[in-house]
Amino acid sequence: MLKKQAFELHNVTGEIIKFKGKKVLKIERDLNAIPFDVNNLEATVDEPHYARLVDLNDFENGTIEVKMYSQIQNPPPYSGVAGFIGVFFRVNEDDTAFESIYLRPKVGRVGDQRLRNHTVQYFSYPNAKFATLRKSNPGKYEGSAPVSLNEWITMRIEVNGETAEMFINNLKYSTFIVDKMLGKIKKGAIGLYVDIGTIGYFRDLKVTKKPLKVIQENSEKVNDI
Repeated sequence: MLKKQAFELHNVTGEIIKFKGKKVLKIERDLNAIPFDVNNLEATVDEPHYARLVDLNDFENGTIEVKMYSQIQNPPPYSGVAGFIGVFFRVNEDDTAFESIYLRPKVGRVGDQRLRNHTVQYFSYPNAKFATLRKSNPGKYEGSAPVSLNEWITMRIEVNGETAEMFINNLKYSTFIVDKMLGKIKKGAIGLYVDIGTIGYFRDLKVTKKPLKVIQENSEKVNDI
């Protein structure tokens, strides 16, 4: 229980604890439930390992906002751990389909632009996980964000029809946009996600359902640049 919210743990371990003076939900991926294989990332990451918000199963459009804090396990289970942490939404009843936007905070402020461009990740389970999207549409479903490990990050996702727009730390303008999501599930549950080697802390989850907003197309056309 977190305030008046309750969560079901799906392939993660977790508990409510006091962390940095706040009551938080702490979760870590349960490798006994879903084993990890460094030689088969496509099949063993971006799986349904998350904490599901109870009694909200019909989120379609609206706002999801949460404060997140990401640490890396010591020692990390493999060298590629980047503090994977984020949100699942439109999760169906049996965890076989959902949308997600998550962060890799470890690379958010590194001095290498190529790595910074992998800070934000969208994926759609089960057919469009990160490895598939990185091969089929390099750069389209990833982006940069000014975040880091071991600090509170406020993530806000605005979901509207086929689009999802992410805002970081209450900035006025969005950091990342998915202009056309790839999943077929149009409504479902909300979840808090961590992946391999990450200790995730979450607080202040706010979910606001809204009606679909019809967006007027911008008359200004932007060509390839």
